[in-house]
Amino acid sequence: MHILILGGTTEARALAGLLHGGVRVTSSLAGRVASPRLPSGEVRIGGFGGVAGLVEWIGGHAVDAVIDATHPFAERISFNAARAAATAHVPLLALRRPGWVPQQGDDWRSVASLEEAARALDGLGDRVFLTTGRMGLAAFADRPQWFLVRSVDAPEPPMPPRTEILLDRGPFTLDGERELLDRHRIDVLVTKDSGGTATAPKLTAAREAGVPVVVVRRPPVPEGVPVAATPEEAAAWALRVRRAPQV
Repeated sequence: MHILILGGTTEARALAGLLHGGVRVTSSLAGRVASPRLPSGEVRIGGFGGVAGLVEWIGGHAVDAVIDATHPFAERISFNAARAAATAHVPLLALRRPGWVPQQGDDWRSVASLEEAARALDGLGDRVFLTTGRMGLAAFADRPQWFLVRSVDAPEPPMPPRTEILLDRGPFTLDGERELLDRHRIDVLVTKDSGGTATAPKLTAAREAGVPVVVVRRPPVPEGVPVAATPEEAAAWALRVRRAPQV
């Protein structure tokens, strides 16, 4: 059996580790990070060239099932995966870590997009901790606030004119996030609802400091695609697919 895992997330790597040795596993990474953490099993890096390219790869490499373990905001590849799996007649599962839930004391502003997040900054403060990744900075390019931008790799223009870049990779600690907010005198945090624990300490630090948080809601999983919340659930699904009688 050959499982194609889409994504280089923490969950994707954990899933590859669970499946490796029992079935053939190929993990497909987008290639947007210069030095990605490689999972167990076979690895390919780069895009497929859209739905048609993914269908061709599935057929050419005898893929029996696809697990979409991409970042919750990788909307395009998720919808391409849904169309490609349907066309190639292979089962598809989405592995999505649960989203964050506000707790008592949080001051969250929920928005639908980065553009809406940029508009929501008016009146919240002048010093912004922006943790939405390096690909969406153009949405904030005309904002007058000062931004601390944290990302794994260095971003490219367009970006806000008053920007300090912090290159770092999670997981992050609560003490570290507390110190960062204090040292940079952060007034407001902007983040995507990525979920998980690796970057969640910033939310606790913001709650403790009374810093408002602008949270970009995640896009929905394509209609009709089943969802697993953990790598263990996804591995169990793959085992059921393996045991299912072939039609």
